Amino acid sequence: MKIDYNKLMHEEISSFGSKPKLLLHCCCAPCSSAVIEKLKEYFEITYLFFNPNIYPIDEYKLRKEQFKKLNVNVIDLGYDHNEFLNLIKGKEDEKEGGIRCNICIAMRLEKTFLYAKNNNFDIVTTTLSISPHKNAEFINITGENLQKKYGIKYLHADFKKENGFLRSTQIAKQVNMYRQNYCGCEFSAKQ
Repeated sequence: MKIDYNKLMHEEISSFGSKPKLLLHCCCAPCSSAVIEKLKEYFEITYLFFNPNIYPIDEYKLRKEQFKKLNVNVIDLGYDHNEFLNLIKGKEDEKEGGIRCNICIAMRLEKTFLYAKNNNFDIVTTTLSISPHKNAEFINITGENLQKKYGIKYLHADFKKENGFLRSTQIAKQVNMYRQNYCGCEFSAKQ
C-alpha cells in the first residue's frame, strides 16, 4: 500500500505542541520557497544548505545567494564537490532519479541529521520532495532510517502535493529569483 506522505505530514504537524525546532535541509531557494511558506507557522525553522553535488562552484554560489530574496539566512556546511564525486564513483552515467541520485540524497540527509543531533534540533526534513523528479518514497524511507539512527524526529513530506511545485515556481517569479534548469550535478546537467 502506497503511503500518502502529504497526509502523514499534516497528521504529524497536528500532533506537535508549541513550535518545535526544525532543521530544514534546503536544496535551493526556489524549491524551498513553497516549503517555507507551508511550514513557517508550525515550526521555528533553521535553514541548512548542504549540497556538494552542485556543479560548478559558481552555480553553487548563485543558488545560495538566492535565499536573500526570501529573507532567509542559511547555514552552509561548505562545498566539497569531491565528497559527492567520491560517493557516486562508477554511477556517473546512471539516469536522473536513479541510484546516483539516491546516494546523493542519502548523503545530504545524513549530514543534516548529524548537524541536527549536534545542535539540539527536534525535527528534520528536506525540501527535496517538492521536485517532480525526486522519489518522495525514497526520501521519506531514508529520513525514517536516519530518525532511528540519530534519535531525532523526521517530518515525513511530499511537498510537491497540494500544488507545491507550482507554488514554488510562482514565488520564484514574484521575487525575480534565479531558477536553475538542472538538479545540480554535472551529470544531471548533461541529461
